[in-house]
Parts: sequence; structure tokens; C-alpha cells
Amino acid sequence: MVIAFDFGIKNIGVAIGAKILKKGKALNKLIAYNGCPNWNDIKHLLHIWKPNCIVVGLPLNMDGTKQNITKKAEQFANLLQNKFNTSVELHDERLTTKEARSLLFHQYGFKALKKDKIHSTAAVIILESWFNKYL
Repeated sequence: MVIAFDFGIKNIGVAIGAKILKKGKALNKLIAYNGCPNWNDIKHLLHIWKPNCIVVGLPLNMDGTKQNITKKAEQFANLLQNKFNTSVELHDERLTTKEARSLLFHQYGFKALKKDKIHSTAAVIILESWFNKYL
């Protein structure tokens, strides 16, 4: 089992998936305050799903260079690893939010874009991309 996070300053998308299926399922997003989640919420998720790996989306510019939020995502990944003593991998997340918006719009129409499913849908895209690259 693998859990993925789409890190953000206000919201953190969450997805879960099994390596054997290479498919992800969106979970409810987490609220963050300046990039800091409620760590008890994450502890609860890890207790329920018992992942053997955590994937965190790494936000990069289109040319592969780092942006302001990249450092915060790296810090989030390091905190996950240190707080929960588990394997954490960073994975390129370029264009995942745009892809999530497009996917939700095509499946459910304009109203889906207002229902805050974008972050966890982006986490599914990050997770499935990671599965396809490394498994």
C-alpha cells in the first residue's frame, strides 16, 4: 500500500493505492495552515492504511528548476519521514493540478471544479505516475 500527498500551503491532497493494481483512490484533502497540516490527521491516515511507502509530489517549474513551494514540499516530506519513520519519496508533479482540473471537468462538469476535489485528484495522478515510473 502506498499513500500520496499533493502538498499545498492551504490544502494537501491525499490518495491511496496498491502497487499490484497501480491505481489510486482519492481520499479527503487535509487542511494546512501555511503548509503545516494537523499531524494527528496524518498519523490517523497512516494508522488506517498502513502504507509501506509515502509519495510526496515535488512541485517544479516546467524547465525542472525549483520554485518557492518546492522547498516547503521537501520540508514536508522530511518531516513525514522523521515523524513516522517511514520511506518517503519525492515525485515530479508538474501539471498534475491542471490535469486534475481537466479530468474533473470532463467527468463531472464545471460544478466539480468548485467542490474541492482537485487536490486529492492531483494526488491520485501523482501516485499513478509514480507507479508507472517505478513499478
